[in-house]
Amino acid sequence: MGTTISVQCLLTVLVQLLLLSVFRSVESSIHIYDRDPFREVGNAYLVSGGSEGVAASRFIPPPRRAFRSSAHDGLSYIRFDNITFWRSKAAANRNPTMAYNSGLVQIIIFEAADRDNIGGSPYGGQRSICCTADLAKLEGCKQGEVIRTPSATDANWPMVLNVNFRGRQLSAQLKKKEVYIKKTGMYNLFFISCDPKLKGMKVSGRTVWKNPEGYLPGRMSPLMKFYAIMTVAYILLAGIWCLQYVRYRQDVLPLQYCITGVIALGLLEMIFWYFDYAYFNNTGTRPVGLTTWVVIIGAIRRTFSRLLILSISMGYGVVRPTLGGLTTKVLLLGITYFVASILLNITEYVGTINDIAGRARVLLVLPVALLDAFLILWIFTSLSKTLEQLQAKRSSVKLDIYRQFSNALAITVIASVAWIGYEVYFKATDPFNERWQGGWIITAFWDILAFGLLCVICYLWAPSQSSQRYAYSDVRGEEDDEESESLCKETPKGDISLIKMDRKEGSDSSDVEDDIQEGKRE
Repeated sequence: MGTTISVQCLLTVLVQLLLLSVFRSVESSIHIYDRDPFREVGNAYLVSGGSEGVAASRFIPPPRRAFRSSAHDGLSYIRFDNITFWRSKAAANRNPTMAYNSGLVQIIIFEAADRDNIGGSPYGGQRSICCTADLAKLEGCKQGEVIRTPSATDANWPMVLNVNFRGRQLSAQLKKKEVYIKKTGMYNLFFISCDPKLKGMKVSGRTVWKNPEGYLPGRMSPLMKFYAIMTVAYILLAGIWCLQYVRYRQDVLPLQYCITGVIALGLLEMIFWYFDYAYFNNTGTRPVGLTTWVVIIGAIRRTFSRLLILSISMGYGVVRPTLGGLTTKVLLLGITYFVASILLNITEYVGTINDIAGRARVLLVLPVALLDAFLILWIFTSLSKTLEQLQAKRSSVKLDIYRQFSNALAITVIASVAWIGYEVYFKATDPFNERWQGGWIITAFWDILAFGLLCVICYLWAPSQSSQRYAYSDVRGEEDDEESESLCKETPKGDISLIKMDRKEGSDSSDVEDDIQEGKRE
């Protein structure tokens, strides 16, 4: 039965992968500009063209020589494809028909470490980007252009590319150009105009950002290897769990069905993440179908795992056979958490371009954080009540398991709080993402922590020949203070049987003790 289900699940995954491979793709590491308007910042008009961590090229191809580029050629570059600037007809008509230069637009590429090399003295309460007549006299810059100070390490950086309008043309174009990256860093791209007559200008086209190993942005690149390792880890966990599951399938509890579901969801999520990143890295595009599926599976896995922990804390399958009147509240909380989680994940992953998180993600983090806090409070409150019930019933085996579970849960919560503090510190002290190479650890930690807690749960509630002694076996036990525990007994012939020891009111305690000792000897 278990083997049939596993085969069906595998076939389902393969069919979905085939279907998703033909879904339309969304450009991601390829930044698209679809008539994006310039906005006024200080004395300049600009459009942000992107921001990504890029590793240095392993070599630079010789100039003026054709070079066939591929995803894994060891080159890092920013390529401009048909970048076109559009101005209004009124702005174009202000210039002579034969004017050689009737408007200048500059493309600025700089590393985060060289951000102070762009701009000059304050202008209107903020740093001036463009050179004015007064600043031209003070700083020696060229009026009407971006103020640029050469880097101490490379005089050619920050990189500036000029695009000029001619006569009364409505558009100016930079057809195709590649800027090779020689130094590892967080690179920023801006389209800037210092000409007030070009107010209201727009830009279209695209830029392709590439790292030596492919098109994944620098912060995401290590995650592809991480998800490959996590896939192997989940396969090992699933293999060990399935062996126990098949071996003792006659004694499997409803709680263990839920654990199996969480393992399966975790494995699917890691597999889908790896395929998503591998496709993205090889092509520079991100399949929206595959990314959406992995986001949905991840949200289901997180929701289901949290409800599993809550149900265990309430004593489901151990102290009580069902959640009773709490079922509706638990399901309502699960649905709410799923919706909040999937909205956050879609904003963070589907169509992601830059290595810098947007404001929308910050706003969507708050509901998820509040729900997590409420879940933690409910879990520990329920866990405390369950421990009290087990102590009152003197159920030493179950009590020991729950104490180990509560210790693991406490360590997980402490580690989570400590990591959140570190994450806040990491981001607060790195506003320009200069430590982007270690940013992947922020994402990876939560997957590692979830996997670790799942391993603990699998260890404590693994299927075995004595699984039934962990289960709630007598609903009336709460009314007449009875408890039934199942002990394993092996007959001389090698047959396994379950002997139930009932402790009843009025029975001779010495007889019960003798029976227990006899059972242990057998």
